[in-house]
Amino acid sequence: MLRIHFTGQDLESIRLARGPDPLWEIVCSVCRLQTREGALAFDPWRRQVRARLLRDGTARRAALALRGLVPFGAYFPDFLTPPVEGHHVTLRDSVERVLATPRGRLRHELALLAASGARPVPGAAALDGGDVTALGVLGDGLRAYDEALLEPVRDRIGAAVGADLAWRTRALVTGGTAALMATFRPMAVWRPPVLEVDYPVRRDLRLEGRGLLLVPSYFCWRRPITLVDAGQSPVLVYPADKTVVPAPVTGFAALTALLGPTRAALLHEAAGRACGTTSELAAAVGISLPSGSQQLAVLREAGLLTTRRAGKYVLHSVTALGLRLLGDDLAGPEQWCANGTRARNLPVQETATEGIP
Repeated sequence: MLRIHFTGQDLESIRLARGPDPLWEIVCSVCRLQTREGALAFDPWRRQVRARLLRDGTARRAALALRGLVPFGAYFPDFLTPPVEGHHVTLRDSVERVLATPRGRLRHELALLAASGARPVPGAAALDGGDVTALGVLGDGLRAYDEALLEPVRDRIGAAVGADLAWRTRALVTGGTAALMATFRPMAVWRPPVLEVDYPVRRDLRLEGRGLLLVPSYFCWRRPITLVDAGQSPVLVYPADKTVVPAPVTGFAALTALLGPTRAALLHEAAGRACGTTSELAAAVGISLPSGSQQLAVLREAGLLTTRRAGKYVLHSVTALGLRLLGDDLAGPEQWCANGTRARNLPVQETATEGIP
């Protein structure tokens, strides 16, 4: 069990990530390739990966190298996942942070990796010494892996993480810290001022006024992860709720059904609110609740919205596909939900017919 100890200052400094963290997705996905766990969620992706690795030598070498650095169920170096916060965390910025790791830290964490019993990492000696060429190979490998193996599922990663953030931010805005912490059951239990997290080893993490960054990850599975070095900026990476990810769009006909003005208005309004209820969205575009429920169902079935229950409310978030359809000038769910600037208060009482359309 991991016990995270909060002070009053820490409770005021809880942050939700603004979207997927590229390096955490890489690290967690490397773990998923080394096990058969999560077959329903990950087997389609694993099959795609196997096919790609058979024909792409660059991707295969990158995957093998990263597997050496990220052994399943064991220690992996913290320098692979440096904290990068902001509206849009890019792979480029994240890789630059990795390559800027102090040489002493590289040596220390690679020594911990070797001591953990992991297989020898090709080029580890050069990487240990901070060799520029070795660091360049690592950076190229991270980029090649991401492009070849994660880019094909980028929409699903974004949809799952965005919807997860929308749900948890809504809980924080409307119910405070206790409501946010309650969303993490059963993988974590809030016993103020300690968050008890399902974890493979017994450990205490004292935040001591530094706050905590919460990062949902599509490829994180079963239990949360944190950095080994307690001196680093505290972060808790947890499995994004994948139950809200829509089925893939089956054809162009599903999208053509969205060209009516009412559905376009609902989609636009949902993008601005990021986590609006059925009644909120229907009222915003001037239609009845039953009509709004029906139109939102079409949007969801087309893969443009995700829907989930939060108590008696039903929350809708726009997927990455929906945002692309609307245009790049709209802020995604990770921006609006994380900073709460456009969060609406929940209505005093939802109509009894409010439900998942």
